[in-house]
Amino acid sequence: MIPRLRRTAGRARRFRVDYPRRGRGGLRRYVPSWRQLLCLALLGCGALAVLVGYVYSTVRITDVNATARTEANVYYWADGTQMVSVGDINRQNVPLSDIPPALQNAVIATENATFYTDPGFSLRGLARAVVNMAKGEEVQGGSTITQQYVKNTYLTQEQTLDRKLRELCLSVKLSRNLSKQQILQGYFNTSWFGRNAYGVQAAAVAYYGVDAKELDAPRSALLAALLKGGDLYDPSLSEAHHRRAEVRWRYVLDRQVELGFMSEEERARYTVFPEPRPRSASLSTSLSGQTGYLVDVANKYIQRRTGLTAEELGRGGYRIRTTFDRALVEQLERTVEDVTARTLDPEGRAADRDVQVGAASVRPEDGAVLALYGGPDATKHFANNADTSGVPVGSAFRPFVLAAALRDGRDADLETVRDVAVDAGLLPQSMAELDASFTSGTSTPSAVRMADAYATFATGGRHTDLYAVTAVTHQGRPLKGLGRPGGRQVLNREVAGEVVEAMRSEAVDALAPETLRALGPVAAGRTGAADPQPAAWFVGSTRQLSTAVTVFRNKPGKDGLLSMRGVGGGSGTERGGGDVLPLRVWSSYMTTIQ
Repeated sequence: MIPRLRRTAGRARRFRVDYPRRGRGGLRRYVPSWRQLLCLALLGCGALAVLVGYVYSTVRITDVNATARTEANVYYWADGTQMVSVGDINRQNVPLSDIPPALQNAVIATENATFYTDPGFSLRGLARAVVNMAKGEEVQGGSTITQQYVKNTYLTQEQTLDRKLRELCLSVKLSRNLSKQQILQGYFNTSWFGRNAYGVQAAAVAYYGVDAKELDAPRSALLAALLKGGDLYDPSLSEAHHRRAEVRWRYVLDRQVELGFMSEEERARYTVFPEPRPRSASLSTSLSGQTGYLVDVANKYIQRRTGLTAEELGRGGYRIRTTFDRALVEQLERTVEDVTARTLDPEGRAADRDVQVGAASVRPEDGAVLALYGGPDATKHFANNADTSGVPVGSAFRPFVLAAALRDGRDADLETVRDVAVDAGLLPQSMAELDASFTSGTSTPSAVRMADAYATFATGGRHTDLYAVTAVTHQGRPLKGLGRPGGRQVLNREVAGEVVEAMRSEAVDALAPETLRALGPVAAGRTGAADPQPAAWFVGSTRQLSTAVTVFRNKPGKDGLLSMRGVGGGSGTERGGGDVLPLRVWSSYMTTIQ
């Protein structure tokens, strides 16, 4: 019996995991041996194989037309009543035979060069997903066309390892059940190209007004470029978007030459960027008036705070509670329309043509966006004048100059002024170059940002970041990342108080006595008739509401702003009625809502 016990004890000792390692001193005891590392690697691979096998056996290929039943997105006013339901997917399936080879080659060259030979998945992409998960980062990686088709059709867009594994397993199953041509056809019909276009047929119409089968190589290259992000590469959105689109377009063409899809001689013929047509008014009529601008602001806020993409939001199923006050939005729209109708005569005065207005109201207490005026109609005037930078703020920028001087002394440089403006709520990218003209208001913040920044002075130097959405649910589950922003003290109360006193003097000079009596204490800033900037502003805040109004001239298709001289009947070098337009809108609106 004793020898048997000894043999059992000996085997137990032999199978004991030698960690920390005996016979080693200090930190060396905790360095695994190569055998231990090999065992860990084998165990990890085995566990992964078991996991993949389980997922593969449980996933099912369901109805390939699931996207056709996508739910609408429903947006709600601040009081919980429904604002709008936006939903129908803009998609029309076409056979692969209607998709020109030039477009097929462009997409395969840039999205998945090995499409016709790979098994439907990318091991490198899966490895990258595993590494990202281990790092605590987003689970994303280079996916094949088959994987992208699976994600578009069968899965959600969430970035998790579970979704990535299901994507891989479904891709393998799909590759065994469908031909490469069927998969490619499905991919073209479910991919998102921006402009609310799902599928290549909708994209061809949205960008060029033609059917997909009429696309040539240059236009096909742009649509292929858009697959990297329709909200990033649509050339009509901004100059920066246009530059990105051109660079990507050239890459798509060059990549086809590199892979043998296109000859160098053919590539040499494509030198002119195929400008798409402007974004059309093909938006749902439910987005007419101010609704489209409000939805745009809400969507941008959700994307910024949650990481959702425009494509993911466009697939629907979200319930979105906004901060927008219906009564204020409607009153602001009525006021702008009434004041411009009384002041402008576009038929009789050329200077009154192409005048545009942008306005926004923010609650100083917490940074909630309560109202916007983005233009006459979101389905006809695409740019959101309330939330678009590009209009110089002029002398309405002076409160930030004054605050910098009070905080850091009279010798505060240009850089200090910029920091104060950004701390108060203006975006760094809207700041002008730090040259001699900077303090004269060459920066181009949006109206909603100016309203927010002036609110900082009204709250004693305490700034709260803007927010436009209070809650979002998807299929009954709340989205994270939408908690209300916290406030922070960016100016001491004494400095903020002195700036407010100076701004109150400006308000007294600008506003009629009856307006001041109706509103109580008002802090305001504005541009004047002698202001060098080609725009007119009036921004004013009370303790309850901060509102910014801007007026400018910008003809569609023209680069830059037009002169404001003579707008509203002014003569000579004066801007006349154009200069008082924002003041009239602001005072009429603010007194009406009291």
